[in-house]
Amino acid sequence: MEYTVLVRMNEKLFLRDPESSALGRRIVRQGILLVTDIGFEEMTFRKLAERISTKEASIYRYFENKHRLLVYLVAWYWQWLEYQVVFQTNNLTDPREKLERILKLMLLKDFAQPNASSAADEMDVAALHRIVIREASKAYLTHHITEDNRHQLFKPYKDLCGRIAGIILEYRPDYPYARSRASSIIETAHYQAFFMQYLPSLTDFGTGSGGQLGNEDRLLSFLRHLLFSSLETATLSTSR
Repeated sequence: MEYTVLVRMNEKLFLRDPESSALGRRIVRQGILLVTDIGFEEMTFRKLAERISTKEASIYRYFENKHRLLVYLVAWYWQWLEYQVVFQTNNLTDPREKLERILKLMLLKDFAQPNASSAADEMDVAALHRIVIREASKAYLTHHITEDNRHQLFKPYKDLCGRIAGIILEYRPDYPYARSRASSIIETAHYQAFFMQYLPSLTDFGTGSGGQLGNEDRLLSFLRHLLFSSLETATLSTSR
């Protein structure tokens, strides 16, 4: 069964809604692939314009600068991920089972991207996931974060963390650090995935210890240990 997720984006992220035209959709979708290919630092609107056979000025009609495009992509991913959390835990009653499902979602475990022939206009979620791992912190580690936050550009991330925090409290109602644990488990998942690929000596999931799939399974086990051991330990310590 195939379905399309329609994500409504904060209007402060763009000058013109890219989903309102074929060119705008190409800017976003090819922008994802370009950032994935060469990285955010090397990506420019000139290179993106060449990639989609348009003028650089056309892209500036949609996005003020490439940082705004990055924030747009990251925010889209967070909103998509929150939708998946809701959709994939809706029929579950056990909070632990919900949290287990969320950990897999963070790593896109068992996620099947629609095939290219049936979803040529779909976002490449796997590529977006790689961008989030490599580039997401650049969306908010800026001097103008206060202004961006005032415009609620990071609300999708806050909503996702709030959603996960709520499920943590279902599992342990007396846990005092639910939002901190929610945000830290997301960041840990992404940093460890980054280190696993590029700085393996900072992890226990290096390239020589089981292959990509084996290491992803070990990373999932680590996240599971980190989440549930902290919840149970904190509960015991605060009950004394």
